[in-house]
Amino acid sequence: QVQLVESGGGLVQTGGSLRLSCAASARTFSSSTMGWFRQAPGEEREFVAAISWTGRTTYYADSVKGRFTISRDNAKMPVYLQMNSLKPEDTAVYYCAVSFSMRGSVNIATVRTETNYDYWGQGTQVTVSS
Repeated sequence: QVQLVESGGGLVQTGGSLRLSCAASARTFSSSTMGWFRQAPGEEREFVAAISWTGRTTYYADSVKGRFTISRDNAKMPVYLQMNSLKPEDTAVYYCAVSFSMRGSVNIATVRTETNYDYWGQGTQVTVSS
C-alpha cells in the first residue's frame, strides 16, 4: 500500500505563489508517473499536471501552462507543484496521484485520465483571494 501526503496549500492573494509537495511512504518509485489534479467546489476533479518517472517529461493543462511547474528529482519523491501567478479560479483542493501502470504508454491523454492512477492523496486546500 502506498500513502501519499500533500502539503503546502493555503491562502494566497491573486498573483501570489505557492509550492505544493507530495510525499510518499517508503517504496521505490521508479517507473512511476506522478500527477496533480484539483477539484473546485461543485466541480469535477480535473487534471493539472503530470511528470514522467525520470522527470524529463512533463504535461500540463492549458489553464495552468506557463504558470505552474511540476518537478521531481530523478524518480524520487517528493514531487512538487510550483504555482505562480495564482488566480481565484485556481482555488480548489489539490490532489497528487501515482501511477505504476502507465509506463510505456505515457502521453497527454493517459496522464489526464484519473483511472490510470493507482493511489491518491487526501488533498490540500488552495484558496486564492481576489
